[in-house]
Amino acid sequence: MSDQGKPRDTRSATGAGAPAPSDRNSLTIGPDGPILLHDVHFLEQMAHFNREKVPERQPHAKGAGAFGVFETTEDVSTYTRAALFQKGASTEMLARFSTVAGEMGSPDTWRDVRGFSLKFYTSEGNYDLVGNNTPIFFVRDPMKFPHFIRSQKRLPDSGLRDNHMQWDFWTNNPESAHQVTYLMGERGLPRTWRHMNGYGSHTYMWVNASGQKFWVKYHFHTEQGMKFFSNEEAATMAGADADFHRRDLFDAIERGEHPSWVLSVQIMPYADAKTYRINPFDLTKTWPHEDYPLIKVGKMTLNRNPENFFAQIEQAAFSPGNTVPGIGLSPDKMLLGRAFAYNDAQRNRIGTNFHQLPVNQPKVPVNTYMFDGQMAYHHSGNAPVYAPNSGGRPWADETGAMPDGWETDGDMVRSAYTLRSNDDDFGQPGILVREVFNDEQRAKLVDQVAGSLLGGVREPVLSRAFDYWKSVDADVGARIEEKVRQGHASKPAEGMGEG
Repeated sequence: MSDQGKPRDTRSATGAGAPAPSDRNSLTIGPDGPILLHDVHFLEQMAHFNREKVPERQPHAKGAGAFGVFETTEDVSTYTRAALFQKGASTEMLARFSTVAGEMGSPDTWRDVRGFSLKFYTSEGNYDLVGNNTPIFFVRDPMKFPHFIRSQKRLPDSGLRDNHMQWDFWTNNPESAHQVTYLMGERGLPRTWRHMNGYGSHTYMWVNASGQKFWVKYHFHTEQGMKFFSNEEAATMAGADADFHRRDLFDAIERGEHPSWVLSVQIMPYADAKTYRINPFDLTKTWPHEDYPLIKVGKMTLNRNPENFFAQIEQAAFSPGNTVPGIGLSPDKMLLGRAFAYNDAQRNRIGTNFHQLPVNQPKVPVNTYMFDGQMAYHHSGNAPVYAPNSGGRPWADETGAMPDGWETDGDMVRSAYTLRSNDDDFGQPGILVREVFNDEQRAKLVDQVAGSLLGGVREPVLSRAFDYWKSVDADVGARIEEKVRQGHASKPAEGMGEG
């Protein structure tokens, strides 16, 4: 029977034109389980998103970095057998800092989250820790990530940044409240990259020599002290020197002022994750330090500038999927999505063999069964290119339970995480506003948000934004609404995402 004349499904569609199953939730085993490879819609969304812009990074285009060393000064072998985290180990490394939303030529002092990406050239292969200067993020399911980034970029008609579009996304996704509160506060405008903290943000797994598993969060605290720009200072600097942060890092290292950060971790016993009052794998949440205090690990020092920016920084490729023995991933859906998406983005941005570029090469010999492709300049001669083989070339064949794995069970579903007793979207940002911010910081938050909302945000998004902030904190939300309704707030010159 012909299907001509049947009512057309008005939902979004796959690239092949079939109705899309979901644009909000990836396919997992149970609400809390891992993402499945046969979530074709998710893979299609991420693969296409990675190729949406050419050739600069999408996102994190504007940035710079430097080389250095990480020294493990404490004994954390109880928690991990990773070679770089054994006491006395000294590991060569690369750091890249960036903004999220701005393009390559945008000012790096605009209000934005800062990328904090680290590559450790360990004796067991490269370990990449790809985080931000915030311990949380805007969304917790990677299906939402392309939509989030587009909402922070530019309108399809004018090509301009747009506050209304940003707030439309945020208020339709209340899980963003913690990160937005963080971003709208003074930490959204670090004075320099040297004066901001860095975080792994995600929850990772550590495994010790006995096979015991732990959940871990990374915290890099700047030894230079945290310092921030005001809106006015950031706006002035954006006009005076669009490359201020890039210049500051390079010049400081050139002067011999080598910036350093102390790494501490929070450790959660493996079994705690099942019953903890918040979902420990939810990227929009932090772990209270009174439950899981910081444990010092060592120090990162940046002491060498790149000799060629393009070869050593622009071509640097990071992926949270690059782990080493003793370190694994977790059920964090965003982390699992990024583990695929980041290396796939590099295959598009730089080329199939991006891992062969000098800045991305491990310092140890590599026996890989990835061959040929564009710009292959390492090869294995006439050794067998298949496994298993009888030509003497070794291959991997681990079976059974994986040392960095976890158990899961349930139906295949598209669902948000299962809520736990303290799993609400506004609790932690409310604590940030009431218990971490002081009166001056709260006043600046009110001014910043009100100024952003005055920058072209229209109904019904405007009313949703007021409700959003009243849910974070009733007093702060009421003050924001009053300023906007009266039209007396002075709009920050940089705009949201830009000031």
